[in-house]
Amino acid sequence: MKSLKDIHQMRESGILLWQTHQVARGMIQPGVSTKEIDRAVEDFILANQAIPLFKGVPGKVPFPAATCISVNQEVVHGIPSERKLAEGDIISVDIGIKLNGWCTDAAVTYPVGAVDEEKARLLQVTEECLRRAIHLLGEKTRWRHIARKIQKYAESEGFSVIEELVGHGIGQSLWESPQVPNYYSESLPDFRIRPGLVIAIEPMINMGKRDIRQLSDHWTIVARDGKPSAHFEHTVAVTENGPEVLTRGPNGEGWAL
Repeated sequence: MKSLKDIHQMRESGILLWQTHQVARGMIQPGVSTKEIDRAVEDFILANQAIPLFKGVPGKVPFPAATCISVNQEVVHGIPSERKLAEGDIISVDIGIKLNGWCTDAAVTYPVGAVDEEKARLLQVTEECLRRAIHLLGEKTRWRHIARKIQKYAESEGFSVIEELVGHGIGQSLWESPQVPNYYSESLPDFRIRPGLVIAIEPMINMGKRDIRQLSDHWTIVARDGKPSAHFEHTVAVTENGPEVLTRGPNGEGWAL
């Protein structure tokens, strides 16, 4: 559980992360490579005396970039490359930073130019899943009840919720307890929503079936059926006055608000 002072420091980290996302957002257009976006993101993070948390994360091979950039059927953990974005793509940008000892994590999926109606709807529904989850934190219930509502809403729109990938607690470490799933199961560990809780909520929604697989690069997770996937995430604190999105802009701007 985090103190008010802790949350204030995380808010400073979150504002910088929102600003970092604006660097990425400003570059998204046809013809730009995902590696170019990642390079600009990393330069901005370092220029602001922060640490890009994803770079070097251990695995069969350490994650090689500051940013996870996942395109179309790629769900998460996409490795930036020389691949150039094309009109009609969707691109998920996931960034984690540490500033003055405190971590924040946020993701958003953008259209590249004009996208077809189903992709646009996938983005709208996934963002709405996050918006609803944040709002429901104010009820100070148990997480499983929120997860059930996220899942029910996404499935009512004809999409599916990935179960193998979940959100997480966050603070002085990027990944802390509890795990924060986006689906309901009686067998899952559960937790109560109460002041001092800080979690990264990140619905990952597939247009087709929920099944996923990992590519041979040991990182990129894709929808097994090859259909598009979307991902929206905020770091959110629960306070006595309700939920506070820590990864929004200095004037309260951001996605899923």
